[in-house]
Amino acid sequence: MDKMMDNRWFLRITALLLAFLLFFSVQAEDSSTGTTDAGRTSEVIEDVELEVYHDNSLMVSGVPSTADLHLNGPVSSVQTARQLEDFTLFVDLRNLPMGEHQVPIQTENLSEQLNIRVDPAFVNVVIEERVSQEFRIDPEINERMLADGFILESVAVDPETVTVTGPKSVIDAISFVKATVSGEQGVKESFTTAARVRVLAEDLTKLENVEIEPQEVEVDIEVVEYSKMVPVRLEPTGEARAGITITDWSTATEEIRVFGPETVVDELTEYVVEVDASTVTAEDTTVEVELEVPSGASAVSPGQVTVEAETIVDESVQVPEDLGN
Repeated sequence: MDKMMDNRWFLRITALLLAFLLFFSVQAEDSSTGTTDAGRTSEVIEDVELEVYHDNSLMVSGVPSTADLHLNGPVSSVQTARQLEDFTLFVDLRNLPMGEHQVPIQTENLSEQLNIRVDPAFVNVVIEERVSQEFRIDPEINERMLADGFILESVAVDPETVTVTGPKSVIDAISFVKATVSGEQGVKESFTTAARVRVLAEDLTKLENVEIEPQEVEVDIEVVEYSKMVPVRLEPTGEARAGITITDWSTATEEIRVFGPETVVDELTEYVVEVDASTVTAEDTTVEVELEVPSGASAVSPGQVTVEAETIVDESVQVPEDLGN
């Protein structure tokens, strides 16, 4: 036996056998480890809705609407969580006083076999008094909607006020409550439409985390064509009939309204009414004059004026019959 142990070939064969045994034992361990790793997986479920448990008499701000859920564990458990989505992510504020707090996002209804991580893990929240206040609405319209030559006559809203409920700090920050009307351009007629109410801070940023009642209101928009009152100037034309001397002209219409584009109407400083003197007779000193629309304008109001002539009639002069007609 001792001779065998001293034999070099015996020692070599023994070492080779031991090497084979060690190799196969390591392979078996690696194979076993690979099976374990293959049975686990990781997955991220993004934008999971976040529940907030708190006293309804208080208001909470700072809580994000969603969070990301990181899961690691057995494939079957991860797949079940992904498919059923019957778990809950929440923050519990029910036992906290008013003020600022950092609270963890918690989970429930997830398998204990899973390693769980929520991103973010903590959130900074502010718990405040719940306040309701009534505000007057400021209705407005984008005047670029109006067609050329038309202007905004008036804007009215119904109801005129809304009740805004929210955290006290947000309610105190409200500077404007607006109902803005927008839409297609080229408007030429009055209309009524619904508009959503917005609450804005002093720098016109929209304030969130508030409840507005009602959220929509009716806005009445009165649109009229642009116009301007222009003084009337009488200008006689033609010759008075034989035996009639016209000493003066007058009209009860001192001004007329001219409609049209602002660039055209604003250039007018007066409206000249031409009166044909030959239409005045001894029996009838009143002349009806149809008013023409100035170039570039769209209309005038009234469309006709009555002009009265002050006359002196020389009865010794015979007026031809055909001129009297």
